Amino acid sequence: MQLEAQYLSGLLLFKPTIYYDSRGYFFESYHKEKYKAVGLDVSFIQENQSLSKKGTLRGLHYQLAPYAQAKLVRVVQGVIWDVVVDLRKAMDTFGKWQGFLLSSENQHQLFVPRGFAHGFIALSNEAIVAYKCDAYRYPDAEQGIHFQDPTLNIPWEDYETPQIISAKDEALPLLQEAIYNF
Repeated sequence: MQLEAQYLSGLLLFKPTIYYDSRGYFFESYHKEKYKAVGLDVSFIQENQSLSKKGTLRGLHYQLAPYAQAKLVRVVQGVIWDVVVDLRKAMDTFGKWQGFLLSSENQHQLFVPRGFAHGFIALSNEAIVAYKCDAYRYPDAEQGIHFQDPTLNIPWEDYETPQIISAKDEALPLLQEAIYNF
């Protein structure tokens, strides 16, 4: 397994070792002790999965502290462009974002620490995304930032034009008006 630290502090990209043979492939999608050995000592307590059609944009979502969630995101089927935004006020990278191509082919996994907004757009006809969380979903703490926030200037259209967006995500505030407490 390869580990790549990212520009945004705490954000990690894992590239598992994949073993191919005539049957297909095998890899460890999670091994607590191996992740701990490279600095990721998190206890995941919930796993979520979503199916999205091409052009579906989900996000940018987060939960307020003390219900904030760290996530380990991977694609089971298809391809997504995954985006995170740093909402930690004390960090030099506050308001900065990074994007990653995650797919069932590359099997990369993205660790998103607490204090980040997270979203993605499906690039394949269907994309199944699974992510482990270190805290339970708490609907009263759910927040978000509008995906087209002009101060973030995230180039979604460079990957896929957003076509399917929930009414809830369309109504999310801009970063300047968003509530966050990280």
